[in-house]
Amino acid sequence: MAGKIPQSFIEQLLARTDIVELIDSRVRLKKAGKNYQACCPFHNEKSPSFTVSQEKQFYHCFGCGAHGNAIGFLMEYDGLNFPDAIEELAAQFNIPVPREEGRNAGHGNSAPQPAVTADQYQLMEHASRFYQAQLRQSPTAIEYLKGRGLSGEIVKAYGIGYAPAGWDGLRQLLVRNREQEQQLVTLGMLIAKDQGGSYDRFRDRVMFPIRDRRGRIIAFGGRVLGDGTPKYLNSPETPIFHKGRELFGLFEAKEADRNPARLLIVEGYMDVVALAQFGIRYAVASLGTSTTADHMQLLFRATPEVICCYDGDNAGREAAWRALENALPCLQDGRSLKFVFLPPEHDPDSFVRANGREAFERYLDAAQPFGEFLFERLSRDLNLSGEAGQYELANKAAAMIRRVPEGFTREGLITRLSQHLRWGENERRLREIFARQEKEEQKPNPGMPKIKLTPVRRALALIIQHPQIAAQLPPLPDELAQLREPGISFLLQLLTRLRASPEATTAILLEQWRGSKEGEILAQLAMLDLFDSNLNQSPDILGELQDTLLGFINRYFEQRLSELQSRASQGTLSNDEKQELLLLLNETKQKSH
Repeated sequence: MAGKIPQSFIEQLLARTDIVELIDSRVRLKKAGKNYQACCPFHNEKSPSFTVSQEKQFYHCFGCGAHGNAIGFLMEYDGLNFPDAIEELAAQFNIPVPREEGRNAGHGNSAPQPAVTADQYQLMEHASRFYQAQLRQSPTAIEYLKGRGLSGEIVKAYGIGYAPAGWDGLRQLLVRNREQEQQLVTLGMLIAKDQGGSYDRFRDRVMFPIRDRRGRIIAFGGRVLGDGTPKYLNSPETPIFHKGRELFGLFEAKEADRNPARLLIVEGYMDVVALAQFGIRYAVASLGTSTTADHMQLLFRATPEVICCYDGDNAGREAAWRALENALPCLQDGRSLKFVFLPPEHDPDSFVRANGREAFERYLDAAQPFGEFLFERLSRDLNLSGEAGQYELANKAAAMIRRVPEGFTREGLITRLSQHLRWGENERRLREIFARQEKEEQKPNPGMPKIKLTPVRRALALIIQHPQIAAQLPPLPDELAQLREPGISFLLQLLTRLRASPEATTAILLEQWRGSKEGEILAQLAMLDLFDSNLNQSPDILGELQDTLLGFINRYFEQRLSELQSRASQGTLSNDEKQELLLLLNETKQKSH
């Protein structure tokens, strides 16, 4: 089993990462004072409320309350679990992720994550090698692939194999003990029997390994060799495979070109490999599901232009419409989304074999921009006769355009919609529709719950926002932990942690308490405005912290004096406690003078 990722490595990784660069590679940020802003990628909004602090290495949305450090952003935005987010960050610096001895991958204070271990990926790799070996021994499968026009080079490049017709070929090879059998069931490669035992999920199928962005095999798709059903069978959802977040062929496309000018999304595995056979190595396929928002984010992180290629029938156009709806929040300036609808008698596989690469790419070059498809579809579905029909179209189009991030792309759509409605260049009526829709949707957004700023919490806020300054504080007396003040124990823990690593940033400290109640409180406090922005001078943070902590110490002495006086009246003090009482009384008298 893969061991736990050392906390020290996580902190070093966060210290090396610039959260602004990380987020800006996925969500375009704009400088706003000392911070950066954008419309939140985690909820729809018109005005930017998503703030990224380079100083604190922390992001926060004042609209929906989303917040975190670089690891948290990757988990939320890329849909990764904790270990994979660490792997993703480490890969940017080309450094391996160390593992401590032990069985649990992850992080001591993190929220529970699905169990993902290195040997799961190894088992999937062993399965792929088994299928490739079986292909070499199956004349029927080889003839099928040759009949589809695939060369040995393409078969090897995509790792295509064959699952034999028997019920336990893979099981016999890979299962050595009960634990391995359960692992393969969890990974979807075996199916458990009600009476015990298991059998192979994939049988008598051409097998297409599905790889993640790092090239690890996470699932398989199997194409039946005859008339059996289902025609295509995919791996089920597993701890390492979520079909709505993965695309077949994306890893191979990036291997062929690290910075592809465009990516083409098609409907099936065979379309991807058939296009690759003709030199079109930039096609990917969704995995038996609609093209999701996660798919679109993944594609636009790899290329500025995405072309969706669908059949020209009703089903293909419906699939295109769903893809368009999911893509709208991703269409920031500099990104292009287009659509191609093939003739009814063709899919990409058959079209490229019948007409060749040049003809297919001419089709792609003439792809329909998403705006044209948007207005064409809405116009088809609505009755545009008369003023009422035009307003209905304007309202529906405005609701969709408002999902596009603010910028030239959105403004261009508004202008084109005005022209489409024959309302001329005067867009006043459209702007009124936009304003009315926004007003109707403006409801109180709870965002982050209000937090009562007690003295302890203000001190916590000062520490988490300015850890390098707080690290200068001297050690506090151990007895302060006995002060009856909510949160004082956590405050002392935070200061102890900071003294151990005085260079720790806000992001590193937050990582220490990931997934805990204390971590949530710290995250809320990290972005609070603690000082009046109109002040003409910088606040004395160290001085305020020193005064606050001195106040806590004085309150502890008052508390202790009260306790000793109460016990003295009962005659239960020890000799040491009597001495302590006298010292406290003398100190109190000195303070009063």
